[in-house]
Amino acid sequence: MPKANVASRAKTVGRTATVERTTRETRIAATINLDGTGQYQVSTGIGFLDHMIEQISRHSLIDIALQAKGDLHIDFHHTTEDTGYVIGEAVSKALGDRAGIARWGEALVPMDETLTRVALDCSNRPYLIWRVNVPKPKLGEMDTELFKEWFQAFAQSAGMTLHVENLYGENSHHIVESCYKGLARALRMAVAIDPRRGGAVPSTKGVLGGSL
Repeated sequence: MPKANVASRAKTVGRTATVERTTRETRIAATINLDGTGQYQVSTGIGFLDHMIEQISRHSLIDIALQAKGDLHIDFHHTTEDTGYVIGEAVSKALGDRAGIARWGEALVPMDETLTRVALDCSNRPYLIWRVNVPKPKLGEMDTELFKEWFQAFAQSAGMTLHVENLYGENSHHIVESCYKGLARALRMAVAIDPRRGGAVPSTKGVLGGSL
């Protein structure tokens, strides 16, 4: 859940957004461009997390610039979770009222022995289903239980219904990376502008969020 004493600022221009978030535990700034080319500049102090966020950018074609400083001397939890919040908030701000977008996205991502399925809805109704079992408790120095926390934070602040399911796999690195690559591919599909919509919000209500 978002922490007390949070200072957050956001700026939106076109389909780009900049979000800054400061707490007693982390200080994070991110800029994204939904209509980018997959360029990234990421520094969190956690090598494996950097690699996963870079995967999102490269395979979604969303440009991401992110700088994070956190209390890594304690553990990686706060920095991991808060980068999910910041990137998710930036995506939400860049989407605006979500008019004209495809809205739904899905991906089936194989990595050697691993296969992962990701489906999402830019619904403005945050919800996460996480059916992923990572065999190893750590990848490098990172606790693998933290990846669910990242996806939960992202779904919450992005306003997305997000389902992530590892169908099978053995290698922990492959399992986690396929989840991030699946998110990237599903995002690329969902946030794309559908010219046939004519700029309409993709909902019979005329607005996204609230009840179905």
